[in-house]
Amino acid sequence: MSVVEQHPPAAPPTGPGPGPGATPPHRRTLARPTAAGLSAAMALLLCVGGGVWAFIALRLNIATLTDSADNAVNFLSRTLPLDFPPTGELLSLIWQTLAIVVSATVLSVVLSVPLALLAARNTSPGAGARAVSRGVIVLCRAVPEVVFAIAAFRVFGLGGMTGVVALGVHSVGMVGKLYADAVEQTDEGPRTALRATGAGRLQQITGAVLPQALPSLVATALHRLDINLRASAVLGFVGVNGLGYALSTAITTLDYRRAMALAVVLLLLCFVAESVSGAIRRTLLQDVTTARRSRRSWPVFPGARRDERPGGTAQARPSPPTAAGPPAGGGTAVRRTLPRWSARRIRGTTWLVLTVALVVASAVRSGLSWSTLRRGAESFLPTLGDFLPPGTGGIGGQLWADLWVTLQIALAGTLIGLVLALPLGALAARNVVGSPRVARFFRTVILLVRAVPELVLAIVFVVVTGLGAVSGALALGVGSVGLLGKLVADSLEETEPGPARALVATGARRHQVFFGAVLPRAWPAVVGHLLYQLDVNLRSATLLGIVGAGGIGYDLLNAARVLQFPVVTTVVLMVLALVLLIEGLAVWVRKVYA
Repeated sequence: MSVVEQHPPAAPPTGPGPGPGATPPHRRTLARPTAAGLSAAMALLLCVGGGVWAFIALRLNIATLTDSADNAVNFLSRTLPLDFPPTGELLSLIWQTLAIVVSATVLSVVLSVPLALLAARNTSPGAGARAVSRGVIVLCRAVPEVVFAIAAFRVFGLGGMTGVVALGVHSVGMVGKLYADAVEQTDEGPRTALRATGAGRLQQITGAVLPQALPSLVATALHRLDINLRASAVLGFVGVNGLGYALSTAITTLDYRRAMALAVVLLLLCFVAESVSGAIRRTLLQDVTTARRSRRSWPVFPGARRDERPGGTAQARPSPPTAAGPPAGGGTAVRRTLPRWSARRIRGTTWLVLTVALVVASAVRSGLSWSTLRRGAESFLPTLGDFLPPGTGGIGGQLWADLWVTLQIALAGTLIGLVLALPLGALAARNVVGSPRVARFFRTVILLVRAVPELVLAIVFVVVTGLGAVSGALALGVGSVGLLGKLVADSLEETEPGPARALVATGARRHQVFFGAVLPRAWPAVVGHLLYQLDVNLRSATLLGIVGAGGIGYDLLNAARVLQFPVVTTVVLMVLALVLLIEGLAVWVRKVYA
């Protein structure tokens, strides 16, 4: 019997390096950080540090909330029982609000489609047109809708037309950008085929580009619809009819029972609109994804039928015989036929007719007319002259100080939203909790929070904590949970499951899988969403000053009330510069982490 002698492993060689013919030792090293990566990390740390500093500077602590407990109890006693308007009046307010929101969304779609075609790389006629259209889209998104409402009020006066124009023009900023992205992502194959047949540019766009992008266009319009519904509450404070105007009247007269009743109605309306539009968006995007997957998986031949079995051979199916018989000469007759009226086609046509009817009825209810539009076009230039040139009205120092407070509110609100949204988003992700029921419950919680307009939250916190930046930061913090929590949950669910399964196979526990495989791969997307939320909160902080939540929004509303429109322009330019700075930072960080 032979004995195999076992030797201990040789120690690694010492000295300047391995000898001739020796195998170099394997060492586990970390990737060297790049200059761009370090700069992006420093920028993120600066944003987080700014949020912590703003949190401390605004005195957001347990003591502040404890001191406001008595005010909260007093406010609750003043709001109960809720005082709802009579049924007829309430239905009229709801219909007025929905009519303005629907008309504004349709207006944004009408304006955004040509802008998106000019802004998309594959449909733009040139770099100049693309740059101009992109600039218009960014400007519409950066200017708050309340500023458009102030200008529109000068032209159209009190009524629904002011809200339609304000919401519609502001929505171009989001709708136009997403439409341009959808157009750029279309397949070039159908367009190339049309070009080969001699089709012109317009025929290529209408016959190949727009049909492919249509599901995304409709989904974006529905998403913007529920956003405009929440924004309608803000416009009520500058004279736009509907639930927002009734809410502002109740707040002004300190009728909190009526105000909170209207806020509950608005919340339920936003929740229903978000649920319905979300279901329609998921259906549309799922249909187009399935169709694209089917086109990639199976070849299609003219006159052939795909076999249902995987790997089956497509066999030609003969055309049904016709009563007229084959044509002279033995050729096969080719006839253009319309698709059959299947149940799906009937259902689609019914929805189309109902949508057109809703749009027409909304336009009538909102007071849209050619005479009103013509009067607005004639008054546009004189109204624009009222806002130019910019001026400070003798309060330049106060404007800069209030802009600084607005930035503090946005930073503190984003930090609060991040702390609350990360755990809620993780619990709403199916691949993290492992239970569909638990994930669905927390998804519903996030949806309910998102349905509450930030303005309503600001009103509540202003009454509870008093006037100032604290109420604005708390309102933005709670409101951020709705959007940021949803985006975090989506990013976690979209991670590649392979690394997580590998850790599970090694016996890792759920929290180890989350921190070791899921969160690191979703972190770049989470960072992008965080910066986007900061951008959104900066605009929202400007608007919350209207109800006394601190910041430069209070100066904006006061300047509009006393007809100091040059001051309004100055405030808009100051906020615009800050928004563009944050947006540029967000774009750069996303490119580094991509």
